[in-house]
Amino acid sequence: MKVNAKPLSELSRLEQCLKVAYTPFKSAPQQIISNDDNDEPSTFVLQTGVIEIYRRSDELLIGIATAPFILGLTAGMLDYSKEYRVVAKNPCTGFYLPASTSLQLIQQSSLWKEAFCWLSWIKSILEKRDRQLVGNNSYHQIRAMLLNMAEWDETLRSKIGVMNHIQQSTRISRSVVAEVLAALRQGNYINMSRGKLVSINRLPTEY
Repeated sequence: MKVNAKPLSELSRLEQCLKVAYTPFKSAPQQIISNDDNDEPSTFVLQTGVIEIYRRSDELLIGIATAPFILGLTAGMLDYSKEYRVVAKNPCTGFYLPASTSLQLIQQSSLWKEAFCWLSWIKSILEKRDRQLVGNNSYHQIRAMLLNMAEWDETLRSKIGVMNHIQQSTRISRSVVAEVLAALRQGNYINMSRGKLVSINRLPTEY
């Protein structure tokens, strides 16, 4: 598995395994993705589309995920399903199943290695987020968010407003985010169109 690369082959094997006991879902933009029984921890497999994951306690935007993606693979062991709210950013399709069933199917198919690869990739994404945001000043957090957005494909960038994304992900005040973005645009460090990030020329290390 390549470092920082989404483990697609392992993900594909997990998806085929979990399909045995699945309930399909189809979500419109801005619709909350959930199972029919909200009391039961579930595993969700996103097959098409883009989702936003929010922490329920304070509505902090934890991240944006693009298909293919699995959420809640360990929910059968650690019931954290109620801690997060998942919202479709665009039309999404996929399926869900009880998290306890996911663990049984993985055990039966001897896919613990694949599950470990997937969870290790998720851990690396969260560690990167921590390095970029925790303990850093406002400018360094904004800079990190911009660099992350620059790695997205053009289609995704065209759907996400820079101001809202940074503010929801960091809780930095809108006035501070607006001031920094205006200064970076004026200095020709970034290019934006209608509030969306077009490109980054370069970003100064200090503001």
